This record gives sequence, C-alpha cells and structure tokens, in this order.
Amino acid sequence: MPKIADLHMHKYYSDCTDSPEEIVADAAKAQLACIAVTDHDTIDGVGPAVRAALARGIEVVPGIELSSEIEGKDVHVLGYFIDYHKGPLVEKCGIFLDARVKRMTEMISKLKALGINNVELEEVCALTKSRAVGRPHLAQILMEKGWVGSLKEAFEKYIGEGRPGYASKFKQTPFEAIDIIHQSGGLAVMAHPMLTQKDELISRLAKAGLDGLEVYYPNCSDTVTAFYEGLAKKHKLLPTGGSDAHGKAKPYTHVGKTSIDYALVERMKAAVAAKPK
Repeated sequence: MPKIADLHMHKYYSDCTDSPEEIVADAAKAQLACIAVTDHDTIDGVGPAVRAALARGIEVVPGIELSSEIEGKDVHVLGYFIDYHKGPLVEKCGIFLDARVKRMTEMISKLKALGINNVELEEVCALTKSRAVGRPHLAQILMEKGWVGSLKEAFEKYIGEGRPGYASKFKQTPFEAIDIIHQSGGLAVMAHPMLTQKDELISRLAKAGLDGLEVYYPNCSDTVTAFYEGLAKKHKLLPTGGSDAHGKAKPYTHVGKTSIDYALVERMKAAVAAKPK
C-alpha cells in the first residue's frame, strides 16, 4: 500500500476539539504514514503530537498556520519543518497569542455593548489549551448560551467581518509570515487558496520566496484542484495538501479526508535540505 500523508490538521491547542492523542488515533485509522500539525499561531501542540505519534510509528512534520492580512483580505500561511524549540518563530508566537487574547477581549466588550452581557473572556479561553483563542471559540459560547442557533449564525450576526462584534486581528502581511517561517528553517506554503480567493497574490508571494501552494483540499472539485495544480507548476511551487481537520468544529472534514502521496513530503524534505543554512 502506498504511503500517504495529511499535512493540514489542528488540535485543541487552537480551534480544534480534539487532543493530540485523538488526532493521532484518527491518523492511524486512516492509515496515514505522516501528518503535519498546524495550529493557528501557536506551536504549543507540536511536542505533544510528536510524543503521541511515536508509539504508532507515524511521522509528524512540525508545523504552524500563521494568520496574515493584505489589502483587507485574510491570507493564511502554513509553515512546515519549522524549528519549534527555539528561534524567531518561537519568540514571535508569544506576540501572536497576546494579540489574540487582546482581540477577544475587544470583541467581548463589543458584544456587551449590544446587550450580550453573560460572555466572559475566561470561559472563551478555556476552550483552547493555549492562548490561541479565536472567533470559533466565541461562536461556540454564543451558541451554548442561546444567543445564536449555530456557529454560522454567530459569524453572520455578530462576529463575522463587518458585523458589530468584529475586531481586527494582529496585523502581519503574508510576506512577513513567509520571512519568519524561513528564519525558523521551514517551508512557507499558502493555505487553501481556493478559499482565500486571492489568486493574483500567488505570483507576488512566489517572487518573495513562497515555497508551496496547498493544492489538495477537502470538498473541492477535480476542476478546482487541477486549476491550482496548474498555478503551482506555473510558479514553481511545491503542491501540498491536507484535510484541515478541526474535529467537531468542522464536521464536513476529518483527518485523512484529503491526503497526498508521501513522495510530495519527500520533495518538501529535499527543498528544506537545499535551503542555505
């Protein structure tokens, strides 16, 4: 049986509902040889995932998904094979997490001004094992307390961009995200471009050192996948892919739903080895 990998998944260190042990167990069921753990703006869960995977013989690629913004558009940049023990990215994560808590404090304050006065920062933060608190956590609390009937309604009514409870996130450009990933020895990959819908940016990012493009993503048609395969080839970017699993927070995907041939992981390793030290 060919070796396969899922290079995009989250844990309860950011906005997933599952522990590292649960993620690894799901990876084993899906017969994955390799996974990448890519929590939002934090590397706190990498070590626990590596330890959980060791007993099952599953390879773990250390990763992260960095938030960034350009021209009013959110652009997520995945970092692979990063140094998660020391270095610039480790230091920068503290700034990212401080900004996330500050943003959540501001959003809760805005909701209180709207009359939603029974949501507290501590209970929202309790939904994550790190300080990588985000809007999905707030949406969950709003639903539990009866203010909305679904996570989708929470975004549409209160906390989506342009809604009354929204607050801007930490300001970092994708170019800065690429740079900090490179400083930490990793490969920078533009996440889910089919969702970002900023294809005109890919050429600029490639010229700035972007290493790869997330071509293989759940619930995409063959036509969409082929289009991004073409863009990756055109700009000489490594094609990557994964499920973007978030546990119960995203029931339309799961660990292993989208996987790639392990040969692509080997190409990524070769690209890391070829980078100037």
